[in-house]
Amino acid sequence: MRSLLLILVVAFAALAAPAAAHPLGNFSMNHIAEVSVSDGRVDVRYVLDQAEIPTFQERGVARAERVRRKRAEVLRRLRVTADGRPLALTPGTPTLALRPGAGGLQTTRFELTLGAAVHARRVEVRDGTYPGRVGWRAIVARPGRGTAVRSSVPATEPTHGLTRYPKDALSSPADIRSATLAARPGNGTVSAPGADAKGTADGSRESGRATAGDGLAGIFADASAGRGVLILLLLAAFGWGAVHALSPGHGKAMVAAYLVGTRGTARHAAALGATVTVTHTAGVLLLGVVALTLSAFILPEQLYPWLNLASGLLVVGVGAAVLRKRARRHHHHHHHHHPEDLSTRGILAMGASAGLIPCPSALVVLLGAVAQHQLALGLVMIVAFSLGLAATLTALGIAVVHATKLPVPGRVAAALPTASAFAIVCVGVVLTVQAAGQFS
Repeated sequence: MRSLLLILVVAFAALAAPAAAHPLGNFSMNHIAEVSVSDGRVDVRYVLDQAEIPTFQERGVARAERVRRKRAEVLRRLRVTADGRPLALTPGTPTLALRPGAGGLQTTRFELTLGAAVHARRVEVRDGTYPGRVGWRAIVARPGRGTAVRSSVPATEPTHGLTRYPKDALSSPADIRSATLAARPGNGTVSAPGADAKGTADGSRESGRATAGDGLAGIFADASAGRGVLILLLLAAFGWGAVHALSPGHGKAMVAAYLVGTRGTARHAAALGATVTVTHTAGVLLLGVVALTLSAFILPEQLYPWLNLASGLLVVGVGAAVLRKRARRHHHHHHHHHPEDLSTRGILAMGASAGLIPCPSALVVLLGAVAQHQLALGLVMIVAFSLGLAATLTALGIAVVHATKLPVPGRVAAALPTASAFAIVCVGVVLTVQAAGQFS
C-alpha cells in the first residue's frame, strides 16, 4: 500500500507541471499606452495583451479582421487632447501576434503606434478601451525630443511592456486610465511620480507560470498531445483538484461549520462532496456555453460576481435555517444528538454554494477541448478535477464529524452547534457583501 501511494505521489509530481497560463487570469485584457511629448509632436504606443479566453472568443475571425477591430477600438476610445483641443492621431502599421497559452489555447499581443504633428504645452490622455474587462491598465510617460515634461503618471512601469507582471500586484493590478503631461522646452526629460507599491521596472519578476489551479490546463495539454499515460494524467487532474480545494475559499469552513451545526454524519459529508462535484462541473459547462454562444451579449467574467452573490445568499439562507431549527429545539427543550437539523435541501444548498464558483482553469480546459475537437477528453479531465475538489471537502467533513465525537465539556458540546450555525450566517453575510462590492 505504501509503495502504491509513493508511485502515485511521484506520478502526480512529474505529470502535474504548471502550465504557461496568463498570470492575470485567463479572462484578462491588459493594455498600456506609452505617451511622449516632443517639440512639435505627440506620439502614443498602445500595447494590448489579451489572455486565452478573449482570444478564444475570436476564433473563426480572420487575422486581418481582428487587427481592424482592435485598431478601430483604439481610435474610437483612446482620446488625446492638446491644449484643450481634441487631437487626431494618425495610426501607424499595427502588429498582431498569437502566442501559446494554457490548455492548448493562444494569447494575443497587439501593438499600434499613433502620432500627430502639434506644438502642445499640455497634453491629456484618456484610455477608455475595453471598458468593463478585467486586467492591467496603465498610461506611462516617455521622454520626448526637445522637451522637459512634468507628468501625472509614472515614467516607468513594472511589466516591461506587458511581458512580465509583478507577483505582488496580481491581486490588485494597475488601473490608470488618464494622464496629464505638461511640456516646456528642454532636453528630453520627464519629471514624474515614482511607481507605486505595485512595483518598479527593476523590481518586477517573471510571472508567466500558473498557480496550482492552473496546472489542470497543463495536464490537459499533455493528454491532448498524447504525452503520458491517460490514467496517470487523470490521477494528476484529481490531485490538482484536491490541492486547489486547499486554496483560500471553496467552502471548507462553511462545510465544516455546517456539519457541526447540524450534527452531521460521514454519509452527509459524502453527500456534500457529491453535490460539490456536480455543481462545479455544471458551472464550468454553463460558463463554456456563455463563452461559445453568448459572448456578444455577456462576457463569462461578468457572471462571476453574480455567482459569488448567489453563493453568499445560499450560505446565509442555510445558516439562518439551521439557526431557526436550533432555536426551535431549544424552545421545546429537545436535547438529543441526532442529525435532526439536516435536510436534503440544506445539503444541496451548502454543496452548491461550495462548488458554484467554477475554477477558471477548468473553463480554459473546456474551451481548449472544443478548439482541439477533444470535448470528451476535456469533460473527463474536468470531472476528475471536480472529484478531487470534492474529495478534499469530503475528507475535511468526515474529519470534523469524527472530531465532534471526542469528549468535550457538556456546555461546550451543547453550544457548539448553535455557534457553528451562527458562524455560517456570518460567513455568508461577508461573502454576500464582498460579492455586492464587485458590481461597483
